[in-house]
Amino acid sequence: MNNRNRYPTIAGSESQQTPFGVRTLKASLGSENRIYPVPGTNYALDRFDPEKIKTEFSVFDNIESKFHYLDSAATSQVPDCVVETMVNQLQTHRANVKRGIYKMAVDASESYERARQRVAAYLGAADESEVIFTSGTTSGINMLAYSLIEGFAPGDEILVSQLEHHSNIVPWQIVGQKNGIRIKYLPVMDDGRLNLNRLEEFITEKTRLLAITHGSNVTGAITNVPYLAEVAHYYGCKLMLDGAQMAAQGPLDLLELDADYYVFSGHKVYGPTGIGVLWAKKSLLETLPPAFGGGEMITHVNLEGSEYAPPPHRFEAGTPPITQAIGLAQALDWLCIQDLDGLHQHLIHLTEKIITGLKHLNDRQHAVKVIGPVSGHPRLPLVAFTIEGIHPHDICQILNDRHGVATRGGNHCAQPLHDSLGLEGSVRVSLAAFNSEQDVDALLNGVEDCMAKLG
Repeated sequence: MNNRNRYPTIAGSESQQTPFGVRTLKASLGSENRIYPVPGTNYALDRFDPEKIKTEFSVFDNIESKFHYLDSAATSQVPDCVVETMVNQLQTHRANVKRGIYKMAVDASESYERARQRVAAYLGAADESEVIFTSGTTSGINMLAYSLIEGFAPGDEILVSQLEHHSNIVPWQIVGQKNGIRIKYLPVMDDGRLNLNRLEEFITEKTRLLAITHGSNVTGAITNVPYLAEVAHYYGCKLMLDGAQMAAQGPLDLLELDADYYVFSGHKVYGPTGIGVLWAKKSLLETLPPAFGGGEMITHVNLEGSEYAPPPHRFEAGTPPITQAIGLAQALDWLCIQDLDGLHQHLIHLTEKIITGLKHLNDRQHAVKVIGPVSGHPRLPLVAFTIEGIHPHDICQILNDRHGVATRGGNHCAQPLHDSLGLEGSVRVSLAAFNSEQDVDALLNGVEDCMAKLG
């Protein structure tokens, strides 16, 4: 354990010009591998058409005036096929799952388990039983925290980071305070990336778990997961990834990433609210106790005790989110049949346009600061920024009221990160498949108007 030079220096090195966290994607209808291009790559909009994609989202037809939705990091919109699938389930086989013997119940159970299979395929999971349906990322992390803590001892350590969403901080603080577990925080560099050069200052033989975001919901920085996994496993600890932002970018290969646990939410991947996924390696799930008790998670109950069902049912107490799970599977299927290469290039182009446009709006009175990695480093299709002398909420209000642009202002449930950067809050712009050049133009015009109005 004293071989401190076992790992290469990653953070801040030239090698990080290669997108580490932006992994190879499995093609949905074949074995061909697809890779995100490097940010800044020029492309022609001849294969991917966001305006055509937009016609699959009736929400935009139902809005009376022109509306530019740039808040998908909080909640993405839902394609019509997802809505239709959920309505069909409710109208044709709404019944409880796992125990009914009549046709409608059998149909519901089969649809629910097929949804699990489809999610497993999207994640590149080895076994569908590794997929646990939850109500969202927050629920999944809390469930994991209360299950894992049973095997921890006072003095053990959990390593998170300053980059995390509150959902990946507060649950560990709660269980840590109750059980004498120490929570440590990996620092963030000025450009919004994890300071991986300092990783081995924080991980020790007492570290039981690294709980780290796969992609930041503020800086957009994508985590170098292979490096984290190698270091974590060298020290004998597990790696959990918060995939709330990353899962929407396309199919994952969790076996290649070598994470031990993964969580994400349906409402950020073009799916419904109230549904999420906790994935874990089967060997780990088999040793975990359930966090919640009730119906459907047992094989036998008497007044002296209970015998738990095998995974995943052990962790799905009570009636699960049946319709939402079926809707989530449809959303992932919808994403997989898109031109992912074209989509990724399109989103990179729009992201670069936003960053460049904001920098051009700098003036002597109002300095515009873009948060997150500079060009050449992989990042998610979201941009957070501040304007000196103008509160983020005022910016968002003017963007909405005068330009029909929906953004989000505040600390984005990442207050420790904003504190570390010396910021009270920021404005966040986040993109999805249906966004176009017109949306970005409306944003930049609105920001310029805001600066002039509040100057």
